[in-house]
Amino acid sequence: MTSAGPSPSLRPGDPAETAVALTKGTTAGPAEPQGGTTGKPGSGEGGRTLNVFSHAFLILWAVMAAGPLLWAVMNSFKSSGAILEDPWSLPTRLHWDNWSFAWNEADIGQYTINSVIVVTGSVVGTMLLGSMVAYVLARYEFPGNRLIYFLFVGGMAFPIIVALVPLFFVMKNFTLLDTYHGLILVYIAYSLPFTVFFMAAFFRTLPGSIAEAAEIDGASHTRIFFQVMLPMAKPGLISVGIFNFLGQWNQYLIPQVVHVGDTDKYVLTQGLANLAAQTGYRGNWGGLFAGLTLAVLPILVVYVVFQRQVQAGLTAGALK
Repeated sequence: MTSAGPSPSLRPGDPAETAVALTKGTTAGPAEPQGGTTGKPGSGEGGRTLNVFSHAFLILWAVMAAGPLLWAVMNSFKSSGAILEDPWSLPTRLHWDNWSFAWNEADIGQYTINSVIVVTGSVVGTMLLGSMVAYVLARYEFPGNRLIYFLFVGGMAFPIIVALVPLFFVMKNFTLLDTYHGLILVYIAYSLPFTVFFMAAFFRTLPGSIAEAAEIDGASHTRIFFQVMLPMAKPGLISVGIFNFLGQWNQYLIPQVVHVGDTDKYVLTQGLANLAAQTGYRGNWGGLFAGLTLAVLPILVVYVVFQRQVQAGLTAGALK
């Protein structure tokens, strides 16, 4: 039986120092990381600097996004003279007559109703037709499937300004100028490429086993789509619906071509353009800012109400 030799770090024959060294060795904890850091991500100097820059960027972005809106709301309660004198000052008195002027005399109320009618019909039609096309292209294989899909995708790259003159003559030949349904049809055709592209990618992420089980139970293709697959695609429908709503609500070029004669059928963007032209002669800048605020409010309400659904729809494909 052999015994271990003395530790090379201790001098033989010195029991006092040996006892002290052994005591320190048994009680010593793990070595502290150098520099006094805790080892957590972002706890060092580099992490703190990154946090500072990220927060500063977010603050700057928030100011750039919300600043113009707050400035327009603030000036909508000021008189035209106060706006020209100091456009950055707070209103000393709330001029509610600017809002009544914009809603009644400038016909912003009528233009808003026209926009609601057109955008509601076009968004519903776009979502119905776009989701049906996207579902077939995503779930069924047939000759020409990829060709049709890429034709829709190519429509996203087609500049709308190139089609304005042919669009006018087509709408004139079909007697669809200055009509609600004519503008609705144009909006649907304009929004279908993006809707098909977005929803086709979303339908591919849905499990096909559920549709197969429903088919085995005797459900028809129509019933499978409307009662099984479409409810499962609700996050994607809401997300692309919001994008279509924003694009169609703010559209200006297409209404200028389709609604050319009857001012009573003007949508909100056309009404704001007329109000801006009138403001240059009449000097009612407070009414113009009130009209701009009224045009932005529906967009804010829709986004605030459906904010969670939009985020869920945009991230659903990544979480599958």
